Amino acid sequence: MEIIVETYVPHGEASSAELRVRPLPGQGLDPRLNVACSRSMRKQYPIGSLLRLTVKITYREGTPYLHASNASPVERVSIDEAKRFISVMFGPRPTETSSDEHNNDGTSDL
Repeated sequence: MEIIVETYVPHGEASSAELRVRPLPGQGLDPRLNVACSRSMRKQYPIGSLLRLTVKITYREGTPYLHASNASPVERVSIDEAKRFISVMFGPRPTETSSDEHNNDGTSDL
């Protein structure tokens, strides 16, 4: 499945990764799920980058997570492109706002 994800710094997570990837809200996935992808891919994009990525849902010891193959294409997208993609693929959000929806930490509430 193709989704929009963002890069972020994990705070308070049991992870040694300096930068993680998670899905944006509105795509039928819990935005707290992490995306397993290559470290080199994560390092290519700064905190708060929005990416279109192909993932599959996987379970490790009963815990769901998303996995992106190292061969999966990655496309950086703007906030407007991300909103449009999510709206077209998953339906419009109940409450839309026109303001810039990036947080101070570079992540998105989209």
